[in-house]
Amino acid sequence: MTRQAEIKRTTKETDIFVKLAIDGSGLSKISTGIGFFDHMLDQLARHSLMDIEIAAKGDLHIDQHHTVEDVGIALGQALRQAAGDLHGIVRYADVHLPMDETLTRVAIDVSGRPFLVFRAAIPQAKIGEFDTELVREFFQAFAQHAAIALHVEALYGVNSHHIVETCFKGVARALGAALTIDPRQKGRIPSTKGAL
Repeated sequence: MTRQAEIKRTTKETDIFVKLAIDGSGLSKISTGIGFFDHMLDQLARHSLMDIEIAAKGDLHIDQHHTVEDVGIALGQALRQAAGDLHGIVRYADVHLPMDETLTRVAIDVSGRPFLVFRAAIPQAKIGEFDTELVREFFQAFAQHAAIALHVEALYGVNSHHIVETCFKGVARALGAALTIDPRQKGRIPSTKGAL
């Protein structure tokens, strides 16, 4: 089973290419024009063990919103396509991700039913040039288009960089675990309904 996909998304605001392989080794090649966002997407690849390539050009002369949101959309679409019919996956996963003074909890259901709960107080409005209010916008777009239920909660923390990074790393770890093929499933859909 080859679980990989490529997505090209072009609008009047952004031009985005995403290539994703679920069963990778955490390799990444990321270029969005937003340094801190690139760093977070690198973390997403590395800690999920998915191979992710993203090339995004957006209207950064206006602001970062369109680029960040549209990367979330395209990455979610790529994940949904790569995951296919979801036969044999673990489906549910959760993780507590610590980073120094910060602890974040993430839970995921690869369910076909998109939903986001995001609870993270990020003290600073910017990390470098990155607008921290866009963290939620990214995860909203990603969860919606990947068709996953995603719960992210920073339980405590002080440093904005640490809080955001634990969100991305936590999502990565939980996503990698949820998409793992469980040999005990014997290729079945992980639902008593028989469908996701």
